[in-house]
Amino acid sequence: MKIAIGSDHRGFRYKAELIKYLSKDFDIKDFGTFSENSCDYPDYAEKVANAVVSKKYQRGILICGSGNGVCIAANKVKGIRASIGYSVKAAEFSVRHNAANVICFSEDFPLSMIKKAVKKFLAAKFEGGRHLTRIQKIKKIEEGQ
Repeated sequence: MKIAIGSDHRGFRYKAELIKYLSKDFDIKDFGTFSENSCDYPDYAEKVANAVVSKKYQRGILICGSGNGVCIAANKVKGIRASIGYSVKAAEFSVRHNAANVICFSEDFPLSMIKKAVKKFLAAKFEGGRHLTRIQKIKKIEEGQ
């Protein structure tokens, strides 16, 4: 599986740790930032979101100070369903029930929890069924119907 990953300056340290952690099992592409110098999270959220929407990457991971900023920015890209991985279960169910394709984290979360949540997020499969009807409604909203 090909994974797009990005962060702002607050998420830079955890992003580096996640790249090391995931690189042995996944093809990871780092979309920046590449330092702890102050930067704007929407720039990196957009890069990761566009990479996922292009279908070149199956999933995306974003990290910022709160997790909220990158999540909001990523969700502005049509076709992205980004979720905050505030727990291992939430990360897994974001895919199983909501077909999430991007997961977002706060660098204030424990790194050990984030690693477990990422693994669940990447292993999870969308269940379809009653959840598909809801995803189709989201697509209609996205298209302004």
